[in-house]
Amino acid sequence: MAAISVDLNLTARREQVQESIISRLCKGFSVDVNIVKASVEPDFGWMHLVLTGPAEEIQRATAWLMTTGIHVEAEQRSVGVPD
Repeated sequence: MAAISVDLNLTARREQVQESIISRLCKGFSVDVNIVKASVEPDFGWMHLVLTGPAEEIQRATAWLMTTGIHVEAEQRSVGVPD
């Protein structure tokens, strides 16, 4: 199955900034996580991530991120990324 790549913008409030969300994302799903840009302060943070992996895993990971209270916005999707 071909891998896809999805650009995500995440924004987080104080409660989410204090959590180890990216660590849990990496451990809990079969996706590669690339942090392209980020700015994290004690009260607010944002990240531009690229997730690469099977479409089903990216969908699961994105759905999970949404349950954390983080605002998740997809920017772009690329199909057929080489493994």
